[in-house]
Amino acid sequence: MIVKEEFLSKLRRYFSLNLYEAKVWTALLSRGVSTAGELSDIANVPRSRSYDVLESLEKKGFVVMKIGKPIKYIAVPPKEVLERVKKNLVTHTEDHIKKLDELKGTDLIDELNSLHTQGVELVEPTDLSGSLRGRLNLYNHIEFTIRSAETSVTMMTTTQGLVRKVEGLKPLLEELNKRGVNIRIAAPLKTPEAQKAAKDLEGIAEVRNIDHISARFIVVDGAEVIFMVMNDDDVHPTYDIGIWVNTPFFASALDQLFGLAWDTLKVAK
Repeated sequence: MIVKEEFLSKLRRYFSLNLYEAKVWTALLSRGVSTAGELSDIANVPRSRSYDVLESLEKKGFVVMKIGKPIKYIAVPPKEVLERVKKNLVTHTEDHIKKLDELKGTDLIDELNSLHTQGVELVEPTDLSGSLRGRLNLYNHIEFTIRSAETSVTMMTTTQGLVRKVEGLKPLLEELNKRGVNIRIAAPLKTPEAQKAAKDLEGIAEVRNIDHISARFIVVDGAEVIFMVMNDDDVHPTYDIGIWVNTPFFASALDQLFGLAWDTLKVAK
């Protein structure tokens, strides 16, 4: 049986299978019921490995072992396999999250924090910088950075950027507001979606309209800066790039320049 590499690659990626498992599973699907030896020949998998592979597939819920001799295997319908994989993934993820939650406050985390604190003390502040690739990675680091804000968070973003930040960061911004952190956001309020996003931030952050400057950056406490180097209209989220720098000298200067422009902007209505 000839199966395209691209097809096998998708099976491995979506169903978390290794190459032999993907080959044997597709071979069994093409037969419905078959022995390990037959599947080994069809899938071009070493016979010595076929039993281990089928046992693994059985544990994952992809196949059922038929009673009798010779031992045969029955393919579970793909739709059912999909549901089983989803269920197993949810269960595995919930278990893993529970284990990670149990680590909070343990000696392991205390020791890791101690190592990190000691390491940071040996590093020059200007060395605490890095590039962030991909919008998901960018937003994860934005959330991490602003979570520790003590006095101020300053943002300049695009129309769609404002909408994304409300969708992804609103609960955190609410928390910061309750802690007394001053949050200022400047963005072009060109669309109904952006205007609604600004309204959703009422009482949480002050949003003002800016239509003569296009930029994407965040300043936290006048000490850390995250700025995006591309226009989000021109780049796929996967290829978005940001730079994070811990530099009070530059960050405070950028914060002050923002303040000068801020006084000229119209308050969002």
